[in-house]
Amino acid sequence: MRERPRASQLSALASPQSQVIDSREALERRVAELEQRHRGSELPLPSDWGGFRLLAETVELWQQRQDRLHDRLRYRRRDDASWLIERLAP
Repeated sequence: MRERPRASQLSALASPQSQVIDSREALERRVAELEQRHRGSELPLPSDWGGFRLLAETVELWQQRQDRLHDRLRYRRRDDASWLIERLAP
């Protein structure tokens, strides 16, 4: 989150995500309050913030085509972090 612009960080911190709010104005007031409180300092991470980082080694993509001759492509990560693209039989 720290890589995001400060305004985005403030919005994430102010928003009770997916919950009903009274108004947009109330949300904007919350952003302004947080900006005032943390002016000149790093913003704290939201208490419920979390995430996952997936590092895929193999990804397969499939696109349906007529007569069952689908396109299947497999991407495999090489040791140098580049991707090897392989076409698979349907």
